[in-house]
Amino acid sequence: MYIVTRRKTFFILAGAFVALALGSLAVFGLSIGPDFTGGTLAEARYSEGRPAIEELRASLDAAGLSGYLLRTTEEDGYILRAGVLADEERAALPEALSLGGAYPASIERLTEVGPTVGVELRNKALVALVLVALLIVLFIAFAFRKVSEPVSSWMYGFIAIVTLLFDVLVPVGAFAFFGYLWGAQVDALFVTALLAILGYSVNDTIVVFDRVRENLRLNQEGNVREDFAETAGRSLKQTYARSINTSLTTLLVLAALYVFGPSATQDFALTLIVGVIAGTYSSIALATPLLVAVAHRRVR
Repeated sequence: MYIVTRRKTFFILAGAFVALALGSLAVFGLSIGPDFTGGTLAEARYSEGRPAIEELRASLDAAGLSGYLLRTTEEDGYILRAGVLADEERAALPEALSLGGAYPASIERLTEVGPTVGVELRNKALVALVLVALLIVLFIAFAFRKVSEPVSSWMYGFIAIVTLLFDVLVPVGAFAFFGYLWGAQVDALFVTALLAILGYSVNDTIVVFDRVRENLRLNQEGNVREDFAETAGRSLKQTYARSINTSLTTLLVLAALYVFGPSATQDFALTLIVGVIAGTYSSIALATPLLVAVAHRRVR
């Protein structure tokens, strides 16, 4: 009952998270990767010691590259993100990365995406996110179609979308900050992480909503008159352990992936970590309290 009765406090806290995310987006912006703009991603490994980043930049500048981003990976490599390379720039890349042979380098990964393919991927990613959100609303409205009092089934779906917007906005804002710190860029893995967050969070939210629905049914069958806030608070209490335990075990796996996994999936794992934390918060401290707020507004 604590979360339900103190829901305004949790709404304010959620608003603060949203304000921070929007502020991060406004100040730092999202760095769009070559997956969506077209460009080149290369990962180089150095067998005899990695050069200083200033030396590598000087070598790349001398080879004619510009507008690129460099990021260290593990202890012996760099990841280079650049625009679409001309033929001569592509041919000069191995020598530039090895600084003319002074630092022997092997290119472990080289991905090139044309601008047309990048735009197509971006459009499909946006369609996927919108379509998933729409299907979630329709599914929840259908699943809760027999619930009409004190909150309609469509409102369950609408509140689920509100919480999902929170779950997406927080990691997106965090990713903008990551881009400022170490040059993290939005790519296909980032969109995959957002879709995974949507699925994870809505599952957690539906578990709580389903418990509310079940308790409403039991109250009706037992002719028990109970305020909706009490029913919702009792439902939350019955699902605390499940939600928190599931989130903790998921976070342990994601932390292991971030620490021990390859550098290519670190940003993916970190995005999921932020999203799982946001999703757990919204499922417990946002979704059901919003139901209660809507129910009280209808009574008034």
